[in-house]
Amino acid sequence: MNSLDGIVVLDLSRVLAGPWCTQTLADLGADVIKIERPGSGDDTRSWGPPFLQDSEGKDTGESAYYLGTNRNKRSVTCDIASPGGQALVRELAAKCDVFVENFKVGDMARYGLDYATLKQVNPRLVYCSITGFGQNGPYSDRAGYDYAIQGLGGLMSITGERDDIGGGPQKVGVAVADLFTGMYSTVAILAALRHAERTGEGQHVDMALLDAQVAMLANLGATYLVSGKVPGRAGNAHQNIVPYQVFETAPAADGTKDHMILAVGNDGQFAKFCEVAGRSDLPQDARFTRNADRVRNRAVLVPMLEAILKTRGKTDWLRALEAAKVPCGSINNLAEVFADPHVQHRGMIDTWAHPQKPDLRLVASPLKLGATPVRTDLPPPRLGEHTADVLSSFLGYDEARLAALRKDKVI
Repeated sequence: MNSLDGIVVLDLSRVLAGPWCTQTLADLGADVIKIERPGSGDDTRSWGPPFLQDSEGKDTGESAYYLGTNRNKRSVTCDIASPGGQALVRELAAKCDVFVENFKVGDMARYGLDYATLKQVNPRLVYCSITGFGQNGPYSDRAGYDYAIQGLGGLMSITGERDDIGGGPQKVGVAVADLFTGMYSTVAILAALRHAERTGEGQHVDMALLDAQVAMLANLGATYLVSGKVPGRAGNAHQNIVPYQVFETAPAADGTKDHMILAVGNDGQFAKFCEVAGRSDLPQDARFTRNADRVRNRAVLVPMLEAILKTRGKTDWLRALEAAKVPCGSINNLAEVFADPHVQHRGMIDTWAHPQKPDLRLVASPLKLGATPVRTDLPPPRLGEHTADVLSSFLGYDEARLAALRKDKVI
């Protein structure tokens, strides 16, 4: 049994923030009915290459992007721009617990699928809207995309190498504003479901990428609000902790440069690092004794540590520092990540018998619950493959009704 068994989610979202939210709900056991545009489906189905290839080595209609964000869902095609499609969605919403959409503000109202309308047919419905800027405010009518939100929300001003050594704005390698908004949305939906269970009352959850991005500024947002000083880019260094950054070590066996992460989080760890490095004198220096001292004297200390770290190889450093309980780590590429024995032990790769590939490997859910394990079903391979099953089992449609909907291109 899964945690969210019995919860039905009607998912009208596409691309990443919404699908990431509903994928997490599906992992937890919710029945997620993914509504897709007839003929093309979720935009990300075509976001490639790479695409999954069939037995003849030809690209299919499933991109790696799509496969990575839609596990455990059922695909139903429905043209929500048509009156028939709108009526169909309203029928489904009457029988669902959660409704998720990430259309522009006002689009759902034009389709008669907004919260005010749907709560009339289902007062218990938890209705989650995910947009760039939220349902109100001076930017609410703008389209919001992850890249723009990373810039507007301040993340790119603190990401990248320092300006004084030629750095500039840099986005994060994955769409973190989308992903965090999806996760915040999941949390909000679970809380709203708890409220609905107690009171019978649903509610509208208004989630915005910009809100989530500002919240994600975390300690640096607090740093500015408390001090009034605008943080800048610090490259691979930490704004508030020293030494906490990437250091170059002695070259690798083939002569190429090698690097490691040193993440000293407190004064005791700094003392242990200095013992391993053969510099037990450094913690006795008043400039470096406490973290606050080390932050203020970063420009003096870091060059000294850079010289020390280059005297030994990465493997030697990692072995010695791990034995001394000093936080450190290597910098893996993705091949190294998925080959890592700990990643494999933790089950972070799922293998599915896909119709086109019997040993399809994808990233697994990180959720690990002792009594209610997560689901591990394949992302729906074929667009609309569950349409007939969902409409017949949920709404009692017979074959004649389904045929009429196909004829009218509603499904």
